[in-house]
Amino acid sequence: MQVLKRYFMLFLLLLTSGCSTSKIAATGGYEDVDAEFGEVTFTEKEDSFRVGVLLPLSGEASKQGQGLKNATLLALDDVRNPNLILQFYDTKGTPSGARVAVENALNQRSRLIIGPLMSSEVRAISGAAVSKEVPVIAFSTSADVLERGVYTLGLLIDEQVNRIMTFAAERGRSRFALLLPDNSTGIAVAKAAVASAQKNGVRIVRIAFYPPETTDFSNILKKMTDYPQRVARLEKIRASLNSRADRGDANAIRILKRLEPLDTLGDVDFDAVLIPEYGPRLKSAASMFGYYDVFSPKVKFLGTSIWENTNLSKETTLYGSWYPAMSRAHSSYFAAKYNDLIGERPSTLYSFAYDGVALASALSKQDGGDLNETIASPDGYVGINGAFRLLPDGRNEHSLDIVEIRSTGDTVIDAAPKRFSETPEEGNHGIFVDSSYKAPLIFGKDSALAQTLIYGHQLSPENQPSTYISSEKEQEIVREALAKLNIRVPQM
Repeated sequence: MQVLKRYFMLFLLLLTSGCSTSKIAATGGYEDVDAEFGEVTFTEKEDSFRVGVLLPLSGEASKQGQGLKNATLLALDDVRNPNLILQFYDTKGTPSGARVAVENALNQRSRLIIGPLMSSEVRAISGAAVSKEVPVIAFSTSADVLERGVYTLGLLIDEQVNRIMTFAAERGRSRFALLLPDNSTGIAVAKAAVASAQKNGVRIVRIAFYPPETTDFSNILKKMTDYPQRVARLEKIRASLNSRADRGDANAIRILKRLEPLDTLGDVDFDAVLIPEYGPRLKSAASMFGYYDVFSPKVKFLGTSIWENTNLSKETTLYGSWYPAMSRAHSSYFAAKYNDLIGERPSTLYSFAYDGVALASALSKQDGGDLNETIASPDGYVGINGAFRLLPDGRNEHSLDIVEIRSTGDTVIDAAPKRFSETPEEGNHGIFVDSSYKAPLIFGKDSALAQTLIYGHQLSPENQPSTYISSEKEQEIVREALAKLNIRVPQM
């Protein structure tokens, strides 16, 4: 495996140089271009590398757009490239605004497009940019809008899910459940999880869907955790023991005393659960699992990178939980500089804009050749968030940390690899179903519809999950549950 591109190692130098300026004073140039402009004449040197930066500088996403713009200017200050010119265009956060923006960027000799932010905007500009052979490096997290020449730096769902599930599988977790919003994001997570499970030789046993805006998880988790059945199992044991105790059986009385603290009997059939949520919904879901007698470490709680947006240091139910995050090895430099110059802590999203400009600076030094081939180099790059690479089909791979939630704060327990050791996989490898495959149980959504959305079709009868538990299996579950409590109950 070759080493990472040498020119992107500039970040390692930047990290030691510090920031001595009190304002952004970029070497190179930037222009806020009015959306009404058409073809214009420039007087700069012929070798200037003009980059159209398409951001929602007005509209509902203007806060994110301005943050991304700030990050591009910080990067422009750091790369110190006099031939790099950034031209800013306001997409207004709409497809129509994005189309106007890209037309003007192309008319004004942009050789590379950075942005836009949202998938609908990327879809709106891709045709025009690809037809002019001008690569696009967007920030969208939707793989559906990507193709050769249209890339994204955004953190995609597939790589997050695969990173956390692979880590959990390597540490002995083999039966996964998913708690997902009933929307396109939930389906995307389900697809990625099923594919990762097959890759890692583990199973997805349950998937529960909930209304995306809810904070009440009581009903869906009651079903997902088999809470009524586990309660009934305990009550059946107690009823039998009470009958014996009423007849003076001292052993039955002792066992009843030991069962008093329990609300349920028997474990759930999963040992890890993935919850791609944040904020109040994540906290509500985690606490409700505890209400239904599902606790860590018996069940490991797993998240995606959006967990980083929520302070979980006081959520005791989630202590010991894991989630993937952008590499923290160098990101403190960007966060400190942004905070110093802008006066606020940056979102992780903004760091992608920084990396985009640094990549543009490197591309500006290329003497001829196809920019797409350089952009999609399999060696990848070292950015402000660690190693990453853009793939020929537009997707990307980031080198991600695994973070554990602790009372003392989130702690990296498995650092992101410093380089990529494998050739990137191309295309959507999908999900492979044969006669031995058992689909997960589905809650909160029609099973046939959910299977169609996840697998592309409804699965055959032999692949359908079974909820039937024979009396012999039920007795085995009870014996195993009591044995874990060091309780031996006479034959009922």
